[in-house]
Amino acid sequence: FGGSCFQKDVLSLVYLSESLHLQKVADYWMGVIEINRWQRRRFADKIIVELFNTVADKKIAVFGFAFKKNTGDTRESSAIHIISHLLEEHAQIAVYDPKVTETQMRWELEQRSPADLVTKLVTVHDNPYSAAEDAHAIVVLTEWDEFKTLDYERIYKTMKHPASVFDGRLILDQRQLREYGFRTFAIGSAPDQAYNLFGVPLD
Repeated sequence: FGGSCFQKDVLSLVYLSESLHLQKVADYWMGVIEINRWQRRRFADKIIVELFNTVADKKIAVFGFAFKKNTGDTRESSAIHIISHLLEEHAQIAVYDPKVTETQMRWELEQRSPADLVTKLVTVHDNPYSAAEDAHAIVVLTEWDEFKTLDYERIYKTMKHPASVFDGRLILDQRQLREYGFRTFAIGSAPDQAYNLFGVPLD
């Protein structure tokens, strides 16, 4: 999860529990925060592993920067953390979000990554097609409705191959993407879609 409110509310429960000397309850709620952080890191690590254990100098198109659709709010957005992890590995990041400004994106990233690294490795695009051009992978980090209706067959033809899609919001038609030629990986897939997690179909 992302956004400022959910994390703030959970941390308030931690504080309240500790103030009442309910340490096990406080530890439980703190575990929720830690698992959320771990999931972000795990998703970023999955991208690195599936791109043949390195993203150095590889272009990765990031679709979405806001913490949820229909807002320009970026506070505690998962995109910030995942992009920052990829920047540590010297990936070239091309970001598109319909509502978040370039100034806001760069400010958020510079809170977690060196400013010179952000300047060098991050480009901000005004449309998803240019962001994906010559990219090795697309990473969906905000569930904007427009991402469901993009011409992914067209996008595939402009990307480096093998081209991968990492659907962090589970909003895309994985089977259709595979028919176009993409390698697909979707977080939270149902059991009958487990092939998406490993890159091969189980059925």
